[in-house]
Amino acid sequence: MDGGSEALLGEAVYRKLLDRIFTGELRPGAPLSVPALASELDVSRSPVRDSVQRLVADGLAVHTPHAGARVAHVDEREIADVLAVRELLDGYAAREATLKATASDVRRLVTLIEGQQARLAEPADALGEARRDLEFHTAVRDLAANRALSDALHRLDAKAHLYNSGLWSDEEGRRFAVAEHTAIVHAIQIGDAATADRAAAAHVAALAVRMRRLTRAIDLGGNSLAPS
Repeated sequence: MDGGSEALLGEAVYRKLLDRIFTGELRPGAPLSVPALASELDVSRSPVRDSVQRLVADGLAVHTPHAGARVAHVDEREIADVLAVRELLDGYAAREATLKATASDVRRLVTLIEGQQARLAEPADALGEARRDLEFHTAVRDLAANRALSDALHRLDAKAHLYNSGLWSDEEGRRFAVAEHTAIVHAIQIGDAATADRAAAAHVAALAVRMRRLTRAIDLGGNSLAPS
């Protein structure tokens, strides 16, 4: 297998494991056995091993000596810290994106938003919503052209999605999120960097409040979104 094919296989394996984590098929604490996963996915151990290492680097898995890797636990306190940092960094990313975006870049963001708005008429798809949310935020961060910023936000965002997978099935929450994404893109489109900063920070702050409310509501019903 050449280097390009190997890279494609590794990315495919990583995405499969990521989907299983985001959908809850691989629950917090679930083992990530390289031999077992390689056998199940019918691939060699190398791309699985690399994918598990990526999950550890993303904060979605933890490695314990003599026990191997497991899907990470993210509790309510940790997610509050994650979102507090994201609020600052996503605001900065939106500001920088506004200053650096070309007309073509802006059109791509508008297209992403139009797609999100159109899908509001369809039933909620938790995994699809999580992917599209990540796609939108990644697009904005890439425009900021700051690798350190993008890498830090990728790890933070991955943890946020690990914790709040149930949020993407909430009809009202997804509508709020799309409205907030639209406000960010509008500010970038008109070249208002300060407003883009505030809109992106406000989006993360509002997300934190919605997550907390939804978790409390489910707790009262005898369940919890927080991994156990």
